[in-house]
Amino acid sequence: CMDCEGKPVSGGFGMLQEELSVERPDLQSKKATDVKGNADSVKPTKKPDCTRDRQDILDQFQRDKDGTSKLRLIPEIYICRENVTGPKHCSTILAHELIHAIDTCRTKMDPLRNCMQLACTEIRAENLSGECNMSWEFLRAKLNSFLGHGKECVRRRAIDSVKANPNCTARAELFVDAAMERCYADTFPFERHPNQR
Repeated sequence: CMDCEGKPVSGGFGMLQEELSVERPDLQSKKATDVKGNADSVKPTKKPDCTRDRQDILDQFQRDKDGTSKLRLIPEIYICRENVTGPKHCSTILAHELIHAIDTCRTKMDPLRNCMQLACTEIRAENLSGECNMSWEFLRAKLNSFLGHGKECVRRRAIDSVKANPNCTARAELFVDAAMERCYADTFPFERHPNQR
């Protein structure tokens, strides 16, 4: 549980780790640095990515694209205490992030670079965590209809999550739509959707 410094997120999965690229001999003599210029960035960022400036994260992704560094996701779940409304909300956040952990363990998922995999895990996490049930949607003033609201909510929230990855922002809707049917139907590790009794 952490203080996410007023950012509008409830939690997250994974911390970015940036390492100096071995393929660049001109940079081998330099130590890896984090976004603030501190040496020894082979350790995960101390704060969750939700507390960092968007430009810092964009710069990290650009260095990864340029080949001057290598980004990887360190599996870690965090919850932003100032945005959690109670125990039920906390359980929902944990369920969402644990779906990401399960997806990371069962596949060789690379959500930093593979936008289709990111879209799939976001669809599954939104669907299976209970974040799109009617009561949550009503409280968010997003409940437009009773029929099909769950799938609509999953799509909307998955698109927002995929857009947060700078590699996927421009085509987030396309990736979510392409993955929607298959990933929405995937209820692993449950035999059926948790809301179906």
